[in-house]
Amino acid sequence: MNISKHEQRVLHVLALGGEIHYSRIESSKINEIICYTREGHVLSDCTIAIFKRLKSKKLIRSKNSQPYRITPLGAGSVRSQMMQR
Repeated sequence: MNISKHEQRVLHVLALGGEIHYSRIESSKINEIICYTREGHVLSDCTIAIFKRLKSKKLIRSKNSQPYRITPLGAGSVRSQMMQR
């Protein structure tokens, strides 16, 4: 599966325990998203366009109106990266 560099970065943050919080407008469309890392920092690379691509590829999912998290398919699709801490 072809996954761009920005999508890989978002998936890697989600695989390490991050989550995507969202807000909806009246017509039930998602109008704002914020991607948080495990430590609580905001990832600026996560945009609405990247979010929609990840969701359409079924790499992220929300259960019971909770924040979006990575799916098993997404975890298998993400390439491993060396931690740069």
